[in-house]
Amino acid sequence: MAARTNALTRFGRRVAGLMAECDYAQRRLFELQTTPDAYLSDRDQAPDDYAEFLFRTSTVLLHEPAADGRAHSRSVH
Repeated sequence: MAARTNALTRFGRRVAGLMAECDYAQRRLFELQTTPDAYLSDRDQAPDDYAEFLFRTSTVLLHEPAADGRAHSRSVH
């Protein structure tokens, strides 16, 4: 009985991890598709003025955890 419960727990955690990863990917894709830079014809061109700079960076920026909050040798999302 305990082995069956452990197997169900592991399976549930895998499904939860998969769903969390899909949620992250969907949110990230939406952010990338709706960013103002995606609609520029020449993306390498610098903004002409400060207002244009603010418009380009008006989307949600990704939060990177502090170095001590990350596990050793893990990449940043």
